Amino acid sequence: MGDLPLTLACWDYDRTRPLVDGRVRPKGIDLTVKLLRPREMFPRMLDGEEFDASELSLASYASLKGRGDDRFAALPVPLSKFFRHSCIYVRPGAGITRPEDLRGKRVGTTQYGSTAAVYIKGMLQDDYGVGAHEIEWFLGGLAKPAETPLIPLDLPRNIRIQTLTGDATLEGMMESGELDALFSIYLPGIFLRGSANCKRLFPDFKRVEQDYYRRTKVFPIMHIVALRAELLHREPWVAQSLYDAFCAARDIALEGLYDTDALRLALPWLLDHVEEAWSVFGDDIWAYGVAANWPAIAALGRYVHEQALSPRVVTPEELFVAIKG
Repeated sequence: MGDLPLTLACWDYDRTRPLVDGRVRPKGIDLTVKLLRPREMFPRMLDGEEFDASELSLASYASLKGRGDDRFAALPVPLSKFFRHSCIYVRPGAGITRPEDLRGKRVGTTQYGSTAAVYIKGMLQDDYGVGAHEIEWFLGGLAKPAETPLIPLDLPRNIRIQTLTGDATLEGMMESGELDALFSIYLPGIFLRGSANCKRLFPDFKRVEQDYYRRTKVFPIMHIVALRAELLHREPWVAQSLYDAFCAARDIALEGLYDTDALRLALPWLLDHVEEAWSVFGDDIWAYGVAANWPAIAALGRYVHEQALSPRVVTPEELFVAIKG
């Protein structure tokens, strides 16, 4: 009997590349990897369950779980982690010099329920007491028309949201003074061009993010790996096989970081960043598994409820398939 054919959608990260090029093969699985950008694969998985397994937005997945949608089950494989303090941009003329000044301001973002936005809003609430209901939200595209939400939104009336129409863009409104702040996972074009109307709220974001991690142990998880629940009902062993393969692929990527001969010859500055990461995170700088990522998972599960994306808090235990290792 041959290996089970499965499709996996993900992006070409250093930690997935060994799965893409065949250096790592999941036991008992004939894996076909489809390389897609998140903004393409997420809707295809969420709307059509097009793949057997897919990289997926953690906030979307947790929100669906909280709503009773059990079409997916996830592996504790955080393919994307990213601190988001650097993603808060402000217009100097808006009078925002500290996070608390965001109260009552007009803030633009591309997706109210995206994982990045959920963590930013949660951090602002936890650390600075700024609630989502105290901000006037504008949803749209950075430099092109508005994006469709990944999952439907049904928010309470105290959350004030306007969706951009026509040719309006968040960058254009920021430049013209119609927005006071912008939460963006991408570097805004106006910021890269040196606009006087777009500056980071935290210019020293690295220091702020390191302090945040040391206090909270939250290394925000953006994307996890979700499987069709129907597949796991039929083939429960697939979860462990895929998890082991993702771990093996991750380990190959990490080995490259420790190759100091290559680093000093090609990228001598990279070793300093690796050593800095060790000083903050310890030896396991890109941990998989529920226990190692508990603070980030628990925070996200609470945030989706507090931000009215889920009718209840979603716990780490219910989000992920039980695996060994």
